[in-house]
Amino acid sequence: MDSEYMRRRYCLTLDLKDNPELIAEYRKYHQHVWPEVIQSIRASGILDMEIYLLGKRMFMIIEVDEKFTFEAKMQADRNNPKVQEWEQLMWKFQQSLPEAKPGEKWLQMERIFCLPKRSMSDASLMTSGVCSQE
Repeated sequence: MDSEYMRRRYCLTLDLKDNPELIAEYRKYHQHVWPEVIQSIRASGILDMEIYLLGKRMFMIIEVDEKFTFEAKMQADRNNPKVQEWEQLMWKFQQSLPEAKPGEKWLQMERIFCLPKRSMSDASLMTSGVCSQE
């Protein structure tokens, strides 16, 4: 099967500390992410990653392959000293969301809408309300 069909997308969110100087520094770090961190991201099965910022709220979109799991990524990160160093450095700028459990950073968001395929009938559009994840 074509790997393009095996992609999954996740959206996550996290806040930065409400400090313009820290936010500016965070942006600079993300212009030159350490190669070991990039390598770890790719090795985990993340095919694409984008981070957006509005004020202090960040929104991350990741597209992953069929082997990706959050659990495996977290385990690999725990065993990678350079990723741990990066994460500790980034925590200087980040803050947990009120919904986060102790130790949680990026929280997975719930999709509440997606644009239905044109091929769906009007009746199914009104009753389904759910799109398959692509």
